Amino acid sequence: MRANRWTKRAATPVVYAALLVVWELTVRSFAVPQWILPAPSVIATTALQWAPELASNGLVTLIETAVGFLAALLLSLPAAAVIAFTDLPRRILYPIVLGLQSIPKVALAPLVTLWLGLGELPKITIVILVCFFPILVNVVAGLEAAPKPMLDLMRSLNASPMMTFRRLRVPVALPHLFTGCKIAITFAVIGAVIAEFVAAQRGLGYLILISTAQAQTPLAFAAILLLTLISVLLFYAIERVERRLIDWSP
Repeated sequence: MRANRWTKRAATPVVYAALLVVWELTVRSFAVPQWILPAPSVIATTALQWAPELASNGLVTLIETAVGFLAALLLSLPAAAVIAFTDLPRRILYPIVLGLQSIPKVALAPLVTLWLGLGELPKITIVILVCFFPILVNVVAGLEAAPKPMLDLMRSLNASPMMTFRRLRVPVALPHLFTGCKIAITFAVIGAVIAEFVAAQRGLGYLILISTAQAQTPLAFAAILLLTLISVLLFYAIERVERRLIDWSP
């Protein structure tokens, strides 16, 4: 039983290691130039050489991602409650939110930078725009997902609307909220990088832009891998919080 469990846990890192070995051997066997596709060993060496720059720029992107995500979360929760429980705001706000979500953020980023300047605010704003819709839609769905028999039971017990909201609707909506958060946090990293591509002097997006312009492909790969690591860690951090708070959900 224990051996089987260890085998399952080891399967993922073994597969990843095998893919890295295949990548390394393929690049070396076909003598692929580094500026086209560097080998994993070259990327690792470059990452060690540029570790201070990667760390400082990665911290900038992480802060932009976290602040924008938290701001989107704080904005989307009351908006979701208004949309879920009132008909007129739902008919007015939902088309506006859907329209904003339909606009490619790459197209919005230059305008946001023009309006808000070259500081951190435009980057955080892009992250908010990217994260807002997934959280909002999932929370609205969660607030509307309370089973009708349970709602009837709460009414038969003369529970107030606030009590019904706290004791029934919020617990039902929590799994939906965390689903939206896990989707949004991966989008948040993308939004931060998009904003850094447009106008920035620091951040991993800026580092990728500069390194590709100078044909330093190993550095660009190192920055991309660091972005991937940040996104995965943030995703699993939210999943861990979800498991701690929602112990009744499978």
